[in-house]
Order: sequence, then structure tokens, then C-alpha cells
Amino acid sequence: MENYERLLDRARQQVPPEVFESKRFDIPKSVIFVEGNRTIIRNYRDIALALNRDPPHLMKFLMRELATAGVIEAQRAVFQGRFTSKTLDDLILRYTKIYVLCPECGKPDTHIEREHRFQFLVCEACGAKASIKSIQ
Repeated sequence: MENYERLLDRARQQVPPEVFESKRFDIPKSVIFVEGNRTIIRNYRDIALALNRDPPHLMKFLMRELATAGVIEAQRAVFQGRFTSKTLDDLILRYTKIYVLCPECGKPDTHIEREHRFQFLVCEACGAKASIKSIQ
């Protein structure tokens, strides 16, 4: 029994401390404005940071789903076309479910790893590794 306790303590030390925190994971809502025929997300960089993902990766997903062109300008993202805040928030939520949240434990403590031609979502909380579709 003593050996088991020691092994359990050693395993707990190897798990990142944020796994034990019970804070709620909130996805920031997009703050948008429409200028002519362009939709601009003002807080794009904040959204990408909250999701702990590379801004170009999120941008690529949004452009594919919206079927439009777009660019990242400093803190904001600019898309060709008029889109509602609800549309963009729904897409960000879908991105989060596919590319951020662990399919096993549901925690956002994940990162994307590339192995050869394949991409995997690796969870730092439970150690799960799931394949994900590459964004074309």
C-alpha cells in the first residue's frame, strides 16, 4: 500500500497544476462591426488566446466555413462579406468543440501535434490523443 501511495504522489506531480483548478472555461463572444461589405472581429486575437490556439489556424477554419477571404490585422480579423455576431460565435464554438476541447475528458487543456501528414489533439489533463481533420 505504501508503494502505491508513493506512485500516486509521483503521478500527481507530473500533471500540470491547471488541471486541478476548477475554473470555468469561457469562450469570449465576438465583438464585430460591419464596414461596407466587410465584417471585422475586433477582439479576434483575444479569442485565439483564450482558446490557446494559433490565430492563423482559427482564421483558416473561419474562412473555410464562411467560404470567404479574410486577413488578420493586428488585434482584429477582417472578412469579405456581411456576417452576424451569432454566425461567427457559432463557428467559434464549433471550432472549440473540434480543435480545443478534449473528446475524452472535455477539458480545454490541449494542444495540436503534427506527426507526418496527420494531426492529433493531445490532452495535457488526461493524456488522451485523438486524430483531428486538417484544415484545408
